[in-house]
Amino acid sequence: MSATDQYVHCIIVDDEPLAQDVIAAHIARMPQLQVVQRCSNAMEAFEALHKNRTDLLFLDINMPVISGLNFLRSLKDPPAVILTTAYTDYALEGYELDVVDYLLKPIPFERFAKAVNKALQKLGQQDRGLSAIIETPLPVQAPASAPATAPAQPEKNYFFIKADGKLVKLNYDEIRYVEGMKDYLKIYTTGSTYVVHQTMKGMEEQLPATKFVRIHKSYIIAVSAIKSIAGNIIHIEKGELPLGNSYKDALLGIVSNSEEA
Repeated sequence: MSATDQYVHCIIVDDEPLAQDVIAAHIARMPQLQVVQRCSNAMEAFEALHKNRTDLLFLDINMPVISGLNFLRSLKDPPAVILTTAYTDYALEGYELDVVDYLLKPIPFERFAKAVNKALQKLGQQDRGLSAIIETPLPVQAPASAPATAPAQPEKNYFFIKADGKLVKLNYDEIRYVEGMKDYLKIYTTGSTYVVHQTMKGMEEQLPATKFVRIHKSYIIAVSAIKSIAGNIIHIEKGELPLGNSYKDALLGIVSNSEEA
């Protein structure tokens, strides 16, 4: 990569259009990165690599005909690679292929940014640390009489989950609560219930702390879904949820702040 080139050229390879959209949206928030092509399978990716200078490849593992791992093995001189997948089974195999990082879908932006930071270091861009790539605005050319300003980015109000073999977009305001069930989670929304393969910790980090709160080792609730609190019971519209003693202070603190606001 040329030292004078300000962009890290990226190719996205995923057979799911929504998964491509998620990665492309994350890339759009990082001015140092530029998407040069989006591909739906390994054959398209092979052609794209030969047509475009590519510094960083976001590669899905589970694709039809040729898997991402087999495609990666076929490359004589691959660019930096970040694997993306909904499954944990291939993590060791991925690292044996010297990939930069291994991202589990759905991919939170903060985790995505950390992986990109590793890629920048591998590409010799150590001076572009994580603090510099998250939400860094592009330079704005302004008249001499006026200061340069960057437009404020709208607050994100949704995220994607992998459910029933597809990516589903969920608005934060739709979610009532999340229930942990060993290796899976149940997400209860205003209209549906989704089962996803994810940890409670991962979900807690993904949901905005201003809208959601952990109330029990097995439950996360939307603050807006709380109707009342009595002892260690939280009443919601169509039922009740337990309130763990170790989570009570945090919940009461959020409720008190809401009342003051």
